[in-house]
Parts: sequence; C-alpha cells; structure tokens
Amino acid sequence: QVQLVESGGGLVHTGDSLRLSCAASKDLFENDAIGWFRQAPGKEREFVAAINWNGGHTFIADSQKPRSTISKDNAKNTVYLQMNNVKPEDTAVYYCAADPDPYNLFGRASPNYWGQGTQVTVSS
Repeated sequence: QVQLVESGGGLVHTGDSLRLSCAASKDLFENDAIGWFRQAPGKEREFVAAINWNGGHTFIADSQKPRSTISKDNAKNTVYLQMNNVKPEDTAVYYCAADPDPYNLFGRASPNYWGQGTQVTVSS
C-alpha cells in the first residue's frame, strides 16, 4: 500500500527546534523524491524542502535557509524535516509528498502522493 504518514507536529515556542517525520511505504521511499510542503491559514501551499530518491541531493526553499534541513533514514523508510529556531510564521499544516519526478515537487505538476498533514503551531 502506497502511503505517507507525517508525525512530529505540535505546539512549540519561538526559538525551539522541531523535527517532523514522514514515514513512507517502501516503494515510495526507494524510488520517489519526497518533499515537504506547508500551508498556513488563508495562504497558499508552499514548498519547504525535498530530497531525491537516493538522498544524494537535497533542496531547501530560500525562505527556509539555513534553519531547515531534510534527510532520509534508510533503515526506517523515513524522511525528516529538521527546523531550528522556529518562528510564529512557521505555523502551518505540514504535508509530506512524493513523486517519481522531483520537478513535480518544485511545482511543475502536483505530486502524485500526499500525506494527511501534521499541524505545527509556534507560539511567540
């Protein structure tokens, strides 16, 4: 079964660090590029970060540099988004997405697979 399951969201304070997890089915993890997006209330969904299928290339949105990193754990079929020094404007629902074509994570088309999302709320 193809699936993406996010976890790690919650209520944090300004300046905290946060690690979000995206547990992927084996097929997606081994073959697809996987990325993170977020959507704040009243705003459009935006790209945050992505990693290619073998973890050899990572892509971070300019707005997230240098606070955020993305990585893969092959033993756990999990992709992580590490966010440091979080700010209230990071408050959003964070979604994990996957697609065989990494350019679809950058906006060429909507990625094939999406998780259900995890809420991150940053208090000031």
